[in-house]
Amino acid sequence: MNEPIRELEPKVLWNHFADLNAVPRPSKKEQRVIAFIKAFGEGLKLDTYVDEVGNVIIKKPATTGMESRQTIVLQSHLDMVHQKNSDTTFDFDTQGIEMYVDGDWVRARGTTLGADNGIGVSAIMSLLSSTDIPHPAIEALFTIDEETGMTGALSLKGGLLNGKTLLNLDTEADNELTIGCAGGIDVTATGNYEQIKPTGNTAFTIAVKGLTGGHSGAEIHLGRANANKVMNRILLRLTKECSAGIASINGGSLRNAIPRESVSVVVVAGDKAAKLKETSALLAAAIKEEYRATDPNLTITAEAATLPEKVMDTVFQNKLLRAIYACPNGIYRMSPEISGLVQSSNNLARVLVADGAYSLQCLTRSSVDSEKTDLKDAISSAFELMDATLTCAGSYPGWAPKPDAHVVKLMTNLYTELFHGQAHVNAVHAGLECGILGTNYPDMQMISFGPNINGAHSPDECAQISSVQKFWHYLLETLKRIPENA
Repeated sequence: MNEPIRELEPKVLWNHFADLNAVPRPSKKEQRVIAFIKAFGEGLKLDTYVDEVGNVIIKKPATTGMESRQTIVLQSHLDMVHQKNSDTTFDFDTQGIEMYVDGDWVRARGTTLGADNGIGVSAIMSLLSSTDIPHPAIEALFTIDEETGMTGALSLKGGLLNGKTLLNLDTEADNELTIGCAGGIDVTATGNYEQIKPTGNTAFTIAVKGLTGGHSGAEIHLGRANANKVMNRILLRLTKECSAGIASINGGSLRNAIPRESVSVVVVAGDKAAKLKETSALLAAAIKEEYRATDPNLTITAEAATLPEKVMDTVFQNKLLRAIYACPNGIYRMSPEISGLVQSSNNLARVLVADGAYSLQCLTRSSVDSEKTDLKDAISSAFELMDATLTCAGSYPGWAPKPDAHVVKLMTNLYTELFHGQAHVNAVHAGLECGILGTNYPDMQMISFGPNINGAHSPDECAQISSVQKFWHYLLETLKRIPENA
């Protein structure tokens, strides 16, 4: 099924991508892809090392004539976000990604593609396996678990890498050179609640589906609907106007993806059933109109369901809905210094309430550590009002821009020379591993770039073929220009 992908140019890169995408590689379950990359390096008879957490380092000497150039660290992450459409049957733990060519784009059938960060991994593999590409000495760093906590980068020890310049291949626009990023922290509220027998006798399944979703950092500024927030808005209205009792809520999936779906089961008295349908329809029409530009495929339905045995007790239900309403979501503050850059944001990523227990999960981002703490406290305060247990974990630092670094100047000038335009040198509101890696390698210059990848972290993810060619050419020319050792 993936054979047409192997015929794309550059063939070496796309063939490595096809091989990589045949290996299941969800975050936290990277054992198979770690073994795959380790065997790849050892098969090339290159110095290959796997550290205690699973990061893989492969070192390759410089090609003839490049021995005096500075050693370059090439870095990408092995894991990928696993999301699929609700009507797609697919087992990420056992199946390889099914890809197809759509004009100038490569897409997956109903799932995420894995171009984030598989194209970067495949580019590094292509350089390691090459016999005719000139390059300085390379230290290839393949990190694990970037998408769900960056624990690979956080656990990487100092002293393993000698290079003083790192090229991170994890940016998703081919005209951008990224030199800074936001830090983040996970905020999770958990607890238990009393259940009671429903007073009503008619149950409905409320479903919010078809949202655009996307990357909860890089695309948070686009104003797309959050399924958890939309569902909460509906449920609060139904409790007020129809005296609905809530049996369960299941919304969102991954912490770093804008939630695309949420499903709830509610109970009302039989004489309130018509009112529930009317209220749901009116509110659905209003919400769809509000998000017609960002989420044109949004659907909100209320369908008859089997009557559950239990619902939430009324006191907890009221506290829960109001706490979720109060929880900040989306942009918290724009940068006052860099035009168009989101400085701080929150993604209410997961709402799971069922069988007397609940878990509410947020990913909070900011390029300013003190403001990250402030936003974390604002979220925590909302949930503490419902007596939740708060857990704050997975904190990682941002990456402070250094626009005067030699590698930034080199790649900015080279971009103009090759493509007759200006590269957009920027910082991003997303988590890149550079800031973390810099804690143990403080003297290392870093820059991030890559091809055009749209819809990352969603089943709409796609990689532009012509842009991958541009990215590959840019990477090869950059390696040729790496300066001599001082």
